[in-house]
Order: sequence, then structure tokens, then C-alpha cells
Amino acid sequence: MKVQVRPGDTFWLYSQLFRIPVQLIEDSNPHVLPTSLMVGQTINIPGFIAEEYMIQQGDTISKLAKERNLAIDTIFLLNPNLNPNRLQINDRILLPRLVTDFVVDGNEAYDFGKLEKDLHRLVEIYPFLKVNRIGDSVLGKPLYEIEMGRGNRTIHFNASFHANEWITTPVLMRLLNEFIVSLVRGNPIRGIFTLPLYNRNRLSIVPMVNPDGVDLVLHGPPEEMKEELIEMNKGSLDFSGWKANIRGVDLNNQYPAYWEIEKKRKEPKSPAPRDYPGDEPLTEPEVMAMADLAQRKQFARLLAFHTQGREFYWGYENLEPPESEVLANEFAKVSGYDSVRYIDSHAGYKDWFIYIYRRPGFTFELGYGVNPLPITQFPQIYDEMLGVFLAALYM
Repeated sequence: MKVQVRPGDTFWLYSQLFRIPVQLIEDSNPHVLPTSLMVGQTINIPGFIAEEYMIQQGDTISKLAKERNLAIDTIFLLNPNLNPNRLQINDRILLPRLVTDFVVDGNEAYDFGKLEKDLHRLVEIYPFLKVNRIGDSVLGKPLYEIEMGRGNRTIHFNASFHANEWITTPVLMRLLNEFIVSLVRGNPIRGIFTLPLYNRNRLSIVPMVNPDGVDLVLHGPPEEMKEELIEMNKGSLDFSGWKANIRGVDLNNQYPAYWEIEKKRKEPKSPAPRDYPGDEPLTEPEVMAMADLAQRKQFARLLAFHTQGREFYWGYENLEPPESEVLANEFAKVSGYDSVRYIDSHAGYKDWFIYIYRRPGFTFELGYGVNPLPITQFPQIYDEMLGVFLAALYM
């Protein structure tokens, strides 16, 4: 929601009027100096939208403010020319409304178009979120990173490296949504107040690493690649088992952490719906974008969401720091997932991150069953991951 600065207005005044943290107002207006607001300047107020209202018999500004639990001055901010003594029936004014419902719906198929729609709406309501385009998929879809927070350490989350594990995207997006609603409202999540976490950390979230693959699983092949993809899928029109990107390369087998071992032992030996590590590491645009992001942002820790198995992996070649075990114990406690230190696997994003940076990295296998997991598992998976999301920020 946007308001115009009046004489004497400050960010602190807006914080008091709308009952939201001043840090969120400052971060929603990154190009505005808080100490030199100019009259007439447009300011973003996060967490609110302006709704048109038609004046009815008996309405007063005081009555409207009380009914909506608003400070009276918030109505005048949206209606600078309003004369409270001359309200006329059927006059139209704007009223601020705190957004308390979630934008992200986790109870439906979640493709790239849904992701873009939700990102647009979230940034519109919560402009302290920053969305960066970190690269493009094979088919030219943007790879989005969501960034927020004020801290010195960057905590990274990602989802949908694998196409038929797309349920991880709405889980991660809904976690983000609940966190930012908590920030604006000042309500704790599971007894934990979130503003200190916002001040301590900077979040980096890539909610859909493999958008071409996700859309392939949910909608079938694009016309321009239909014959090629059906052939790669052994003649089947059922793409529900597809894990790879649109070129048939497994994006989580593409990183230079003993990649040659995976290349030697993995079947198939050519592009396929799953498991093909490519002809060499770092060939796919999605993989290169994620490697570049880690190098630029220097994550303090990394959490990758996959499915399935209700377990998580946190070690690699005995290169993980002691901090990893402390985090793993907390993650196991809050999620109920099995903590697995080592598995016989290489060339994954988590593996490479630990191998290169010697920092904590985790691969979470959400839910249980056969991929793609049914959307009916969303509520349980979300409940399990909420504690993990918070723990990654408070530990």
C-alpha cells in the first residue's frame, strides 16, 4: 500500500500508526532516506492494501477506524483531502486493510506460472522482499531468488531441483509467506518472535530451480520439443517420473564434487528422465546459476528440499564442520526426520557446497511415498518443515 508524505511525517510515525516494525518500512523503501522525507513523496507501507469503501448511513471516520482496529490517522493518510465533517452517503474513500490471509495456496498443483503469480503478489504486499533474476532455464524461464533480512549471515533454501519433486516449491513458498506475515503482525510462530531472526539473518530462497522440468511433469512437453522428449521418455506420454531438466540432465548430479565417480557408475549414459549427470559438470544453465549464486552470496548454511523419505543428509567426505552436527540434532528434534550423516552419493549441490566451502549443508527428503508425492501430503510436510525453517534461522 502506498501513502504520500505529509508535513512532519516520519517512518517512526508510520510504524506507530500501522503497528508494524519500522525496519520493515525502511526496507520497503530502500531508495528513501528516513531522515529526509519530502512532502508528497510516495512511501510503501508493507502488509497493507488499500480497499475502496462506499460511505453508508451513520458512518463516521472514528466509527470506521474502530470497526477495523485502525488508527484514525491511517484513513487520512489514504484520503488526504477528506473532510470528516462532510461525509456523504455513497461517497467512496480508501480504507487500509492488514493482509492476514496467505497468498500461497499449498493445496493445488504448483507450476512456474503459479510461482510467478505468487511472487508478484507477495512483493506487491510486502515490498521489503527483493526478487532477483539469477539466471534462466534451458527454455528461458527466469530463475528467481527471493532475498530479505538485515543480518550478516546468509541462510539459503532451495526447492525443485528435481522436476517431479515440485511439491517442495509450495512448501518453501508457504514457509516464506507465514514468516513474513508474522513479521508484519508481530505474532510469534511456535513461540518464536520472527523480527529478531529477520535482523540477524539474510535469507536467500530459490523456490524453483528446475521450472522447465516442473512444467513438463505437470503439463506435458512443449510443442517445440514434443517428439524429442517423448523419445527420451521411451515413447511414454506419462512424464510423472521425470526428474531431470528439459535436456534430460539431472541437475543434482552436475556439481564438481567427485562428479567423475557419478559419471562412471550412473546409468543411463545419455540424456534421460533421471540420473544422467551430463557429459561434464556445470553444463546446464540452472546448475551454473546456482553455483554462481553460492559463490556470490557466500551462504553461511544451505538447505535443499527434495522428496521423499522423511530423512535428511548432512555430511560429505568428512568435510562438514562441527556446527553441522549441532544443527542436524536440532533439525531432527523439530521435524521428526531421521538424521543421516553419510550416504554413497556425490556431485549434488549440498555435496559441492560442503566440499568447496566447508560449511553446513543439508538435503531434506520431504514426505514419504512415491514421487511425485500427492498434494494431500502438503499439510503434514509443511508442519514438519516449519520447525526446520525456524531452526535454520535461530540456531
